[in-house]
Amino acid sequence: MLYLEFLFLLLMLYIGSRYGGIGLGVVSGIGLVIEVFVFQMPPTSPPVTVMLIILAVVTCASILEAAGGLKYMLQVAERLLRKNPKRVTLIAPFVTYAMTFLLGTGHAVYSIMPIIGDVALKNGIRPERPMAAASVSSQIAITASPLSAAVVYYLAQLSDIQADITLMSILLVTVPATLFGTLLTALYSMKRGVELEDDPEYQARMKDPEWRERILNTTATTLNETLPTSARNAVLIFLSSIVAIVIIAMIPEIRTIGDAAKPISMSVIIQMMMLCFGGVILLATHTDPRNVPNGVVFKSGMVAAIAIFGIAWMSDTYFKYAMPQFEAGILDMVTSYPWTFALALFIVSVVVNSQAATARMLLPVGLGLGLEPALLIGLMPAVYGYFFIPNYPSDIATVNFDTSGTTKIGKWYFNHSFMSVGLIGVIGGCVMGYILAQIIIA
Repeated sequence: MLYLEFLFLLLMLYIGSRYGGIGLGVVSGIGLVIEVFVFQMPPTSPPVTVMLIILAVVTCASILEAAGGLKYMLQVAERLLRKNPKRVTLIAPFVTYAMTFLLGTGHAVYSIMPIIGDVALKNGIRPERPMAAASVSSQIAITASPLSAAVVYYLAQLSDIQADITLMSILLVTVPATLFGTLLTALYSMKRGVELEDDPEYQARMKDPEWRERILNTTATTLNETLPTSARNAVLIFLSSIVAIVIIAMIPEIRTIGDAAKPISMSVIIQMMMLCFGGVILLATHTDPRNVPNGVVFKSGMVAAIAIFGIAWMSDTYFKYAMPQFEAGILDMVTSYPWTFALALFIVSVVVNSQAATARMLLPVGLGLGLEPALLIGLMPAVYGYFFIPNYPSDIATVNFDTSGTTKIGKWYFNHSFMSVGLIGVIGGCVMGYILAQIIIA
C-alpha cells in the first residue's frame, strides 16, 4: 500500500508540474486532502518557516528592483561582458551565478540573457555556449546563497543537531563546490557544438528575411539608460544586508539576547534583516511601494512560496507516515552507497522544480535515516535537478532569447541544450562538496 501511495504522490507532483508554479502548489493541496481523508495519514505542520523566509527575502529584493538596483547590477554585468566579448562563454556563467548569489533567486537573470546572446552573436560565438551554461549556473548558485530558502532551511535543521554547523561552515562547502561546478560548465561550453557559421538552424534563419533582420539589427543593451544615484545606493544597502547577516551568523553572541540560553535562530535573523533592510532601501531611495509588486522578482517569489506551501506539506505528510517502514531498506542502501542520497535529491528536484521544496521534502528523511550532516551538506548541489526536463522558466526563456536558434529543446525532448552542462555542474559540485564537507564539517 505504501508503494501505491508513493506512486500517487508522484502522480500529483507530475500533474501539478504540467501547470507549473501556483498549479503545482494547489494540485499538491488536492493530494494532501486525499492523503489525510482517504489514506488516513496524519497531516504534518505546513512549512511556515520556509515560506516566511521566502516572503522576507523576496520583499527586500523586490524593493531593490523597484528602486532601480537590479537594473544597476545589470549594467555592471553588461559592462563586464562587453569589455571581454571573446571570453563571454567563460564570464557569463559567473555573472549569472553572482546575481543569484546576491539575490537568493535565479529568476533575476532573465534580463541578462538577451545581452549574453547579443555579445556572443556580435563576436561570432555560438550563443548556446554561454547562454545554456549561464542559465544552469544561475540555478547552481542557489545552494551557495546565504539568502536562499534552501540554505537557510539546511542551517535551521542541521545547527540543532550539530552545534558547530553555522551559516559560514555551510557556505564554506557550498560556495567553492558550486563555483567548481560552474567552472566545469564554462570550460566544457567553450567548444560545445559546431561553430556558429556551420550550424544548420542558424544558416536557415539567416536565409529567412524576418529572422535575418532580428539577428543582425537587434541590439540588447541597458547601457543607454541613465540611472539615478538612488539605484546605486539601493544596491549598496542591499549588499550591506548580506554582510550583516553573515557577521551575525559568524558571531552567535550578537544574537544571544539577555539571559537567553540559545541564540536567536538564523532563520529568524534572516527574516528580520530582510524586512529591516527592505525598509531602509524604501526610505533611503524614496521608492514608491506601489511599484514593488510589479517586478519579476516579486511575482516569481510569490509563485515559489505557493508552490512550496503545497508540495512540502503534501510530501512531508507522506514521508513522516511511511518512514518507519522505509527506513531499514533505505538506510542500508545509503550507508553502502552514500551517493544514492544525492540521486534521491536529484530525482525529487526533477519532479518538483524547486530546490527549497526538495530540501524541505528530503532533508528530514536524511536526518531520520541518521545520515551525517557532513554528507547532507556535501551533496546539497544535487537539489538542482530540474534542468533534466526542460520546462523550467529560466531555461524556456533562454531558448526564446537565443535568436540564432542554437539554444534549443531537441527533437527527442531530453537532448536539449541544458542537459550536458547541468549534469556536469551538479556532479562536479557534489564531488567537490563531498570532499570539502569531510574536511570542514565532519
